Parts: sequence; C-alpha cells; structure tokens
Amino acid sequence: SMAAIMHHTQAFGLGLDLVDALTGPAIGRAKSATYRTADIVGLDTMGHVLKGSALALDQDPWRRYYTVPGWLGALIEKGALGQKTGTGFYAGKGKQVLDPATGAYQDAGAKPDEAVQAILKIKNPAEKFAALRASDHPQAQFLWAIHRDVFHYAAVLLAEIADNARDVDFAIRWGFGWSQGPFEIWQAAGWKQVAAWIKEDIAAGKAMTDAPLPAWVDQIDGPHQPQGSYSAAENAYKSRSKLPVYQRQLYPEQVVGEAPHRYGETVFENSGARLWTTGDGIGVLGFKSRLHVIGDDVLDGVLESLKIAEQRFDGLVIWQTEAPFSAGANLAQAVPVVLAGDFVTFENSVAKFQQTTSALRYAAIPVVGAAQGLALGGGCEFLMHCDRVVAALESYVGLVEVGVGLIPAGGGCKEFALRAMHEAKGGDLLPFLRPYFEAMAMAKVSRSAEEAKQLGHLRPSDIIIFNPHELLYVAKAQVRALAETGYRPPQPRPIRVAGRTGVAACQMALVNMRDGGFISAHDYQLGLKIATALCGGDVDPNTLVDEAWLLGLERKAFVELAKTPLTQARIESMLKTGKPLRN
Repeated sequence: SMAAIMHHTQAFGLGLDLVDALTGPAIGRAKSATYRTADIVGLDTMGHVLKGSALALDQDPWRRYYTVPGWLGALIEKGALGQKTGTGFYAGKGKQVLDPATGAYQDAGAKPDEAVQAILKIKNPAEKFAALRASDHPQAQFLWAIHRDVFHYAAVLLAEIADNARDVDFAIRWGFGWSQGPFEIWQAAGWKQVAAWIKEDIAAGKAMTDAPLPAWVDQIDGPHQPQGSYSAAENAYKSRSKLPVYQRQLYPEQVVGEAPHRYGETVFENSGARLWTTGDGIGVLGFKSRLHVIGDDVLDGVLESLKIAEQRFDGLVIWQTEAPFSAGANLAQAVPVVLAGDFVTFENSVAKFQQTTSALRYAAIPVVGAAQGLALGGGCEFLMHCDRVVAALESYVGLVEVGVGLIPAGGGCKEFALRAMHEAKGGDLLPFLRPYFEAMAMAKVSRSAEEAKQLGHLRPSDIIIFNPHELLYVAKAQVRALAETGYRPPQPRPIRVAGRTGVAACQMALVNMRDGGFISAHDYQLGLKIATALCGGDVDPNTLVDEAWLLGLERKAFVELAKTPLTQARIESMLKTGKPLRN
C-alpha cells in the first residue's frame, strides 16, 4: 500500500501533506496516514523494508516498485530519518513538509479539494467508488488508483500469503489501523463491479502491473460470506478456527459479509439500556446511548436491571458491545435543565446518579464492570462501585468533571475517601488523600489500565487483560467465581475523614497554583469543592461520617457550581467543540 501511494504521489504530482490528508481518516485509515506514519516508523526502516522486499521477492509482479526513490534516499543519506531525528518527510514539529521535487521544506496543511471531499462523504461504498473512478480530478483518480492496486495485489497474492481473506483483513486492520481491510473495502464497494474496473485498467495499462486477476475472483460473489472467508489456496470458504483460545472470544471481531452477532435474549430494555442473557445464569447490561453516555434513561435502565438481575441471575456484567465503556454523564441532557434554572430537577438527577452507583455497590449479587476505551467521569464512577473490574489494557479512565466546571458527584469523591482510609490503616490520611485530590483536581486520565491502577481509579484486585475480545469471557468468569464462593454484598461502614485540616492542606496547594498562574480563579473554586467533598467538609480531623454525608457534599457542590456562568460556559464549550474551556 505504501509503495503504491509513493508511486501514485509522483504520478499525479501531489504534495506529501495533501496525500496524508487524503489517506488518513477520510478513507478509514489512521490519523498519521502515509508519510507521517513513515516518519514515526523511521525512514531508514522504510528503506530497509523496500530493499529487503526487492531482494527476497524476485517473482513478485510489483517488484520494480520496491525501490527507494531518490528523494527518499537523499533524506536517509543525510540522516533525516523521521520522528527520531526531528526531520524526515516532515520538519518543524510537523508544520513543514518536504517538496520531493526541490528537496526543500514548505508549510504543511494542504486540504483535499471540496469536490473530492464531497465524494468521500458519500455513505454508499459502491456509489463512492464509482464517483472516484468517474471523476477527472487528480485527487479522485489518485484515490481510485491506490485502492485498485492494493485490491489487485491482495487478490494475486492471497493464495501465497494467507490462509484466507479474513486473515489479511484483520492483519491490515490491527496492524495499520484501517477501519476495514482491503477485501472488505472491495466487497462493500461491489465485488463484481470493482473486479471489472480493475480488469479494464489492467488492459488499458493503468495498473501498476499487467498481472491478470486470478480466476477465482470471477467465481465468487465476495470473499466474506456467512459460512466463512475465502481461501484461494483451497478454493473454499473457511470458517473460524475452533481452537480453545478462540473460544474465549465470545463475540469476536467481524468482517464485512459475516452474519451479524446476536447478543443473547433480551430480559429488559428501555431507551437507554438493555439487559440480556445467554442462558448461563449471568446478566449482561449495556448502554444504548452514543458513546454510552449516562442520562436519566440509562440510570433508570440500570436500576431496573439490577432489580431483575437480583431475582433472576447469579451476577451481572456491565459490558458494551463496542468501545467506549462510557464517556460520562449526558451533558446535552443536563444543559436545558440548567439553563432553564430548574435546579430542583437537576439535583434530583444527581441524586439518582448517586442512588444508582450505590445500588451497584450494595447489590445482592456480584457486579463486574468490563471496560475498554474511555471510562470518564460518571463512567469511571460506575466502575469504581463495581465489586470488580476487568479492564482491557487500552482503557483510559479518569474523573474529568473539572473540565466542564463540575466535580465528581456520582460517588467518586466518596469512593476515594474510602480508599484513602483503607490505605492509611489508622494512620495519617493526608499522604493517601493527596494523590486522589490531584487526580480529580487535574482531571487526570490514565493512558492505560495499568496507569489507572496507579492513579487509584482501579484497585489492585482488578483484572487487566491484553485482548479486548476476551473481556466478556473473563468478566463472566469473575462473576462466576464471586458467586460460587459465597458472595455477600459489602455493608456500609463509617468513613474516617481528614476534615478541615485536610481541606486546608489542599487549599494551600491550590493557592500556590492560583497565585503562580497555573490555574484560574474558577479552577481554584473547583479544587476547593473537591477537597471539601473528599475530606468530609468542616468537621474535626478523623471524624467518622457515613457515605450519605460525603454524597451530600458532592451533590451540594455539583449543584452550586452548575449555577455559575463560568461552569455553564465550560459545559457549552465542551458540547460545541469537544474540548475543555479554561476560564
């Protein structure tokens, strides 16, 4: 693919930054696209791969393209190897891009033509590819050419390089970050029609080689079918492997053309959540909202599902059929209520959120959270109240409410206070509260599940797995283990808090940061309210309080902040731009 792109970049006279704009997310590939990816990998590595391929693949019809272009060789020779040396195809931290014709750098940032962008926005793949091929715009012709030649290459070499088409597609998706593999893209665009176009281009001398498409291409309607994926070597459709390791993937990743998964029997469903089962005595609960954000309908669904699960199941897993676990509270649902000044309704929603997380904690059956991707704000608080969490390594967990001018109020502050008490073992609370305070006040998000343990969002006893496709299997195993070892829900216990001494210690740090210009006056107020909820408010050090006291402090601060114009501005900014506003 990269060799084809380099060839067609030159053939169509396109800039490297323009090619990256065309070959990134616009066509379902990684944000680093082509030339930025090469910079990340290293241009010396790229050169070695090209040279090695040319030496080893002496019968490959595309072998003449496995050469290092002169402009690439010049970069390698002068030590401009990409990201590791600071200069490669790009320079100046990506703000400048190489002009291969002159060897000089120029400002980067070229955008595709509007007409081509309009084609790329066509939803129907068959219509999109027909439009690309029919267009006389060089950028559209380039896009058709790089797809055509990858399809051609994959078909000619399938029998030699892979057991079946599914293996190729997964390798490209998982290895290079494509949303679909080459055979999937081809099939979705119309297998027979695209094959006919490829043949026409081969005959016309437009393809990179005149190697004919193999006969099997005309004999099938697509490489991926409900019965399996096509094996060119065996001239048959191959079903998925039955090896025991794959049985741990209850719902393995699919390719275009496979029969869609059926996620068990629905036990309960509302507009926000669905509870289902496969008949193994374990309920599975998932959210239906975009990014699995948590609004009133999700809260109602969770509460009702817990009641049903306690009656019907041995345990419950909270798992989403696809990432993320949850991007947090549904801000869009809250804004109209806040702007209308209906803070009674708003506070009732916060109370319901706290009721829900408490119901998770004290359910009569074990509840296991199965997380992948984002678990932010309220999503993080849901995990913190589960009996156990099974998290994919690539989980990004954090209490980020300060970014929208609020504080954690779904039991997050309370939970950190409880964890600090356990860790202090009767000693000074402050050393254990401080990192939790910083995590919330600075809206720290873990870069992995391992870091989530370091930040305290996950417990030492929580499970981390490498393969996200095994998430539900392992979570169910944890539910079963808890249920079969005499599970009893925890009992509410008093929490020892740091009181006004703890608040003062946190306030001292906030004052220094505010006066040093590191945080705004509003950030200072947010930090102070977090400290108050975390340390138990204006009480003596080591006072024992119940959970309701800390939840009340969370709720009070949350509602007070929502009334302020600065917080309202942060919420609206997040909804409009997706980025936090620091005011």
